[in-house]
Parts: sequence; structure tokens; C-alpha cells
Amino acid sequence: MSSTLETLQKQIANGEDLSSIVRTMKALAATSVRQYEKAAESLDDYYHTVELGLSVVLSSEFEIPAGRKSNRLKREIKVVFGSDHGLAGRFNEQIVNYTLVDAEQSGSLMLAIGEQVINRLQAAGITPTRELHVPGSISAITPFVQSLLEEIEKLRLAEDVEKVVLYFNRPRTASFSPVAETMLPVDLDNLRETRLKWQSRSLPTFTMPTDKLLSALLRQYFIVSLFRACALSLAAENTSRLAAMQAAEKNINERLDQLKVAYQHERQAAITEELLDIISGFRAVRAAQTI
Repeated sequence: MSSTLETLQKQIANGEDLSSIVRTMKALAATSVRQYEKAAESLDDYYHTVELGLSVVLSSEFEIPAGRKSNRLKREIKVVFGSDHGLAGRFNEQIVNYTLVDAEQSGSLMLAIGEQVINRLQAAGITPTRELHVPGSISAITPFVQSLLEEIEKLRLAEDVEKVVLYFNRPRTASFSPVAETMLPVDLDNLRETRLKWQSRSLPTFTMPTDKLLSALLRQYFIVSLFRACALSLAAENTSRLAAMQAAEKNINERLDQLKVAYQHERQAAITEELLDIISGFRAVRAAQTI
């Protein structure tokens, strides 16, 4: 026999334990997907409010401040959102490939979020300028985003950065796709020209100093942009993990079916062998008695 009954029993037991773990991970991923999607969706109204505020400020006679002049080459920050944990299919591979193909790497500062992304970037010969861990829950996103924004501001001032691009996976129906969103520079001229429509006949106005209000609104704009990117990336991660766990569950169940069939065959063969031994013994006894 190719495998003993004991070996097959151990393999079946291990497969059932693994199946239980996969089912648990699948349930957690399914629950997390919707939570992170709702967290991102909940910012839509707030984002719209910030956008309205920017439109009001920029529709005034306020002059947009000129950027700092420097003889140094302007640089770009690439913020790449990945995952700390594996078992997420091609989630990290896809966003890293998209980031590397999207633009030239010369002069770019890489801010990598997630151990899996960091490892893949290092394998591609790129050392991230900063390395961070992914927030583990919805409540952890806000403090993470605040520290991330401070980190970006430090790099922007120290390295004379003029552009910040966010790279993250966005969830789709039963899938995800990589996207790149430019967070900086903000297209202030476009916001000024948009003239968002108000639902009221009352003309909007403000009493704060214009530069302070614009600075506060832009900070909120940046925070919302980073929060949404992080939440959508986490939703896409769990979408990918859910698909991976579903595929793993299918493979495990197929393997368990094969093991159980093999176990039944081996068990039947063992029973048949024992019966043949009993019959042979009985015949030997009968033959001995007739002599």
C-alpha cells in the first residue's frame, strides 16, 4: 500500500484544521471589507464640504502664494500602500509593479507602507526612504494618517519636493485595481474655476483671515485624501484575501475529498486483507483437522 491508514488519518486531520483556519480568515476578511469601504464612503460628504470651502476661499480675491524658488531639482514622493501580512494573493505584487512601471524612479522618494510592499521594493533594488506599518483597525487610521502627513511634510521641506502621489489598490466587484492619485500639488486654479453650485440662495462668506482658512482647509483636504487611500487599500487587501481564502478553501476541500477516498480504499483493502488472513487460517485449521 502506498500510504498507511495512520498517515492518511493525520493528513485528513491536518487538512480539516487548515480548512477551519481558512474559513475563519475568510469570515474576518468578508467582514473587514465592508467596514473599510464604509469608512471611506463616510468621508464623501466631509470631502465635499472641504471642497466647497476651498471653492469659496479661492473664488475670492485671494492670490495663490507662489512656491518657493530653488536651484535644486524638484523631487517627488511616492506613497505606496501595501499590507503587513501575506495570504492576500497578488495584492502587494500588483501595486508594486504598478508603482515601478508608472513613472521613472530617479529623483523619487519612496514612502512604503506595509512589510510585504517593503520586501518587494527591496527585492527590486529600491530602498524606501521611510518604512511604516499598516494600521490594524479603522480607529487606528486617523492617528496613522496624522503621523503620515507630518512625515510627508518633513520630507517635502527637507528635500524640496513639489509632487506627492499616492499609490494604492482600490476595491472593485470581487476584485481590485491599482490607482495613482496626485495629492500635491493641488490644482487650485481648477478649484477656483469650478464654482461648485450651492443648494441655497445665500451667498457663502467667511470671516477668518484668508491665508489661515486656506491652510486649514488644505490640511483637511490632505488628511481626507490619505484617509481614503488607506481605507480603500485596506478594503482591497481584504477583498484580495477573501478571494485567496475562497480559492484555498476550494483546494483544501478537493484535497480532503481525495484523501478520504484514498482512506476508504486503504481501509477496505486492510479489511479485505484481514478477512483473507482469517479465511486462510481457517482453511489451514480445517486441513490440519482432516489429516
